[in-house]
Amino acid sequence: MQVTFLLNGETVEIETSPTHTLLDWLREDRTLCGTKEGCNEGDCGACTVMVTDHDGPKALNACILFLPQLHGKAVRTVEGIAGPDGALHPVQKAMIDHHGSQCGFCTPGFVVSMAVAHANGRRDHDDQLAGNLCRCTGYAPIVRAADAAANKPVPDWMQDTPEHQDAAFAPSDLDTLAKWYAAHPDATLIAGATDVGLWVTKQLRDLEEVAFLYNCKELAKVVETKTTFRFGAAVTMTQVLETVSGHYPSYAEMIRRYGSVQVRNAATIGGNIANGSPIGDNPPALIALGATLHLRNGDETREIPLEDFFLSYGKQDRAPGELVTAITVPKGVDALRCYKLSKRYDQDISAVCGCFNITVTDGSVSDARIAFGGMAGIPQRAKAVEAALVGKPWTEETVTAALPAFAEDFTPMSDMRASADYRLTAATNMLQRYFADIAGQRVDLLQVTA
Repeated sequence: MQVTFLLNGETVEIETSPTHTLLDWLREDRTLCGTKEGCNEGDCGACTVMVTDHDGPKALNACILFLPQLHGKAVRTVEGIAGPDGALHPVQKAMIDHHGSQCGFCTPGFVVSMAVAHANGRRDHDDQLAGNLCRCTGYAPIVRAADAAANKPVPDWMQDTPEHQDAAFAPSDLDTLAKWYAAHPDATLIAGATDVGLWVTKQLRDLEEVAFLYNCKELAKVVETKTTFRFGAAVTMTQVLETVSGHYPSYAEMIRRYGSVQVRNAATIGGNIANGSPIGDNPPALIALGATLHLRNGDETREIPLEDFFLSYGKQDRAPGELVTAITVPKGVDALRCYKLSKRYDQDISAVCGCFNITVTDGSVSDARIAFGGMAGIPQRAKAVEAALVGKPWTEETVTAALPAFAEDFTPMSDMRASADYRLTAATNMLQRYFADIAGQRVDLLQVTA
């Protein structure tokens, strides 16, 4: 297929396969080797590039970014961060002045992430650089460099203006996509490729038929009403985070933890749900909120409670040729708390993810929605625990009496992340933590006191 985009300010037109990654193309076809291959799965940030579209510049991982996803956009690698005459970008100069590099392997990725944050006026450097790993310099001088460059103007050469172009390989509307997918039910739908990319880079799978969703604007809309948010399936997790942060801050903080800036800029809420992972962190939160899933098969549409979508491990209630189109999330009183337990605090797969949304009326529990990931083969509600709470006084005694019901709801497995006993104990602890949290006690694990 034909792909056209700007690369470091110059137009390139290439013929490529649907799953040729930008990283491989840069290093092998263009000999632009500043973009490094580290993990090759979107975790380390060594391959970070700047991609600019109509929404502005974003940091993305080139290792799991397919070339067709760049059609009509602008890409800058570390070689394009400096000016055409060799003038250094402010973040490059600051990295030198503040001794932000030792071995240098991770430095290009850091520089690009810093340049994107600089272009967007971001000063939350810890978050913006959380997706870039460094194992020799240490983060302090790098963060000092980012801070030193923050007030410098954005160089003129960084002003990329990509031109929108039609792409025959990416359906431009939902009707066309639904009709095509109904006729090609074995095809792979690619949105952000943060999961599908690993099928190619790690599993070496050959994806025969694919459709890219970035051109389908209907899937990328967020619609807010007085009572709901409706997220199109291709809405990125960056957009979800920004939308829910003022309404459900605990959910927003979990989103911040489970993906780097580079991953959140690409990953979509629909893709996270449709892959059916038992350890995906979105579904427990959305199930606890009572979210509704919207699906379409050809001209037929339907909606189901999200909790009913997950049937068993690797199996979802989705017919051949049926696609996820949107997720509707109710608004309400913010009683939601999401507790993510993982070996590494930021950007790690959960051992247990518990989400609690309990309504207390006149001192008694009138409704309870509790959902977990990592405790079963699917994201699952703790219905026995809920039943043990509803109708009872909201007291520590009630919570303690409900704890044995976790063993009725879940029989977790043991694996490299946690043992079954650890998971079950952690789940019971999370309910006790929720009680303390709602009561106003300090439960933030990062706030350590003597």
